[in-house]
Amino acid sequence: MTEAEAIRLAQQGDAVAFEFLYGLHSRRVYALCLRMVGNPTDAEDLAQEAFLQLFRKIGTFRGESAFSTWLHRMTVNVVLMRLRKKSLPAASLEETTEPDEETGGPRKDVGAPDLRLSGAIDRVNLERCIEKLPPGYRNVFVLHDVQGYEHNEIAKLMECSVGNSKSQLHKARTRLRELLQEEMREQARQARQNQDAAKSQSSRGS
Repeated sequence: MTEAEAIRLAQQGDAVAFEFLYGLHSRRVYALCLRMVGNPTDAEDLAQEAFLQLFRKIGTFRGESAFSTWLHRMTVNVVLMRLRKKSLPAASLEETTEPDEETGGPRKDVGAPDLRLSGAIDRVNLERCIEKLPPGYRNVFVLHDVQGYEHNEIAKLMECSVGNSKSQLHKARTRLRELLQEEMREQARQARQNQDAAKSQSSRGS
């Protein structure tokens, strides 16, 4: 069965076809939820909620974009709706309208270049550091730098201004760099400790 066939059959209420689509996309949907909320239990709940939403709305899919893109946007909306309902301390998007801490002037719309990550930083470190970002920063970073959304799209999804989205992204990248540096320093410290321990053992053994 191809994805296109499964979509057509699922739109007619075929449960097997829906299971097929779930198998194709469930890992990607879960990964997106996890990136946005940083909690595996919440991510599982949200992924299930996204597929329930899909079950209800698959009849509205018209094929104007790739199915994966359509499902992805639906998932983002499900996550953002949950965050709004729970009023998580999502680094209130409106905070970015306050004066800049350093200059006291209005915050600037920062369109910084994409975060350039050194090859020394592995994916696990990056994922771990993304999870440590405050929810508001993390959502904008994931949507823009990981998922490829434009600022005007993020502004609509998160019900904020384009300027707020840009400011949140700048803060997220700055904080992420700090977290990555801390992570690398910690790993270097542990490596030194391991080397010292190994030297100490070898000197006792000789």
